[in-house]
Amino acid sequence: MTYTDGIGLRRIDHVGIAVPDLDAALEWYEGALGGRAVHREVNEAQGVVEVMVAWPEGGAQVQLLAPLTPESTIAKFIGTKGPGLQQLAFTVEDVEAAADALRAKGARLLYDGAREGTAGSRINFVHPKDAGGVLIELVEPA
Repeated sequence: MTYTDGIGLRRIDHVGIAVPDLDAALEWYEGALGGRAVHREVNEAQGVVEVMVAWPEGGAQVQLLAPLTPESTIAKFIGTKGPGLQQLAFTVEDVEAAADALRAKGARLLYDGAREGTAGSRINFVHPKDAGGVLIELVEPA
């Protein structure tokens, strides 16, 4: 039995958290919550510097996202909504197939085709207006 009806969702990949100060946020997630930074990169195209935080038992990670410039999407998000939950990401088998299946169900995707995401993954996003106010990211790992 399939629960995703052709979308190909596999699991929750990560939760994206918008933060104004990446180092302070990372200190809290590592110090208070016991996570460990497992990947850090600058994504110029999305205007962010990001760190993926994981825990010893595995499972979904936390992605800390800080703006590179005051004009970036994350800076605008923080400016209007404040720091906090910015996205919920799902691992998918095939990002293009998942996007097509969601479009067939009436969902709007932010990109016409997949773009490069963290660590060489392929990504797309479901518009929050079509997902109960939540920005849903589709992630096909590299």
